[in-house]
Amino acid sequence: MNQVIGVGELDGSKAEKRFSAIASGVLVLNILVILWGAVVRATGSGAGCGSHWPLCNGEVVPLQPAVETFIEFTHRLSSGLAFLGVVGLVVLARGIFPKKSPVRRFVFLSLVFIIIESLIGAGLVLFELVGANASPTRATVVSVHLLNTLILLAFLALTWWRSLFPREENIGVIQNFPSKVGLFVFLVFILLIGVSGAIAALGNTLFPSSSFIEGVQKDFDPTSNFLIRLRVFHPVFAISGAVLVLMLIYRAVEGDRRQLVRYMGWAVIGLGVLQMVAGFITLILLAPVWMQILHLLFADLLWIAFVIFIDTKRHSYLPE
Repeated sequence: MNQVIGVGELDGSKAEKRFSAIASGVLVLNILVILWGAVVRATGSGAGCGSHWPLCNGEVVPLQPAVETFIEFTHRLSSGLAFLGVVGLVVLARGIFPKKSPVRRFVFLSLVFIIIESLIGAGLVLFELVGANASPTRATVVSVHLLNTLILLAFLALTWWRSLFPREENIGVIQNFPSKVGLFVFLVFILLIGVSGAIAALGNTLFPSSSFIEGVQKDFDPTSNFLIRLRVFHPVFAISGAVLVLMLIYRAVEGDRRQLVRYMGWAVIGLGVLQMVAGFITLILLAPVWMQILHLLFADLLWIAFVIFIDTKRHSYLPE
């Protein structure tokens, strides 16, 4: 009878295990950077360093920073550490894993997208798409930023996950999984949820409401800023997308006897339900900063779990 290979039972060298530990740390660091970036946006601190980049108000290190400057500078500093962490992973992967290893491929793609992430962040500052800017250009760039962030997290997660299974090749096939069309629709819904969430968060920050009723009235007021009128799409996409996602994941898990696949599938379902609850609380409480951060954390964890589930479903992690 086939048995699931436990992480502790993997036939990997100490160097590979050390790489896995470092990769998990880099992944966590990037999640923290993303969450702190939400703090920057929610507190209006994006202009804390003025329109200077990479300098902060013309200084390498601000000596007497205001609160907004401290928040923005801390975000830049942590982003730099995250970038160096990915560069370090690339160097380590080249010395540990063979050329055709999925780990090397995923870590290289992580480097590509963290470079893009840095350039988008710099563009937001240099073109002053921060602070109280409520232009369509900012909304567009924020959406692109969100999509790039999701791709970056996906490759970092896969870098860590595949390093746990260094002897596995891409030998599996999709079993009991919805059609490719269903998977495509699935991904589209997830991206729509993410983008609409980013726009809704921006709208909540720039145009806060004093009550839930007032917020709903603004949503349907034709004179409201477009960011306000667009934010209503987020709960629509979130609810409909969640139902679709949970149904597809349940179908993918049902009948699959591989424990690892089932564990990851149920992790996605559980996080999906938790994210819906968090979204509802965020809406009722008028999106306080702490709840926005928690909501974003659940979203990141859900996305990472989903990506790992898809990879686990597609590839065999079981002995013959």
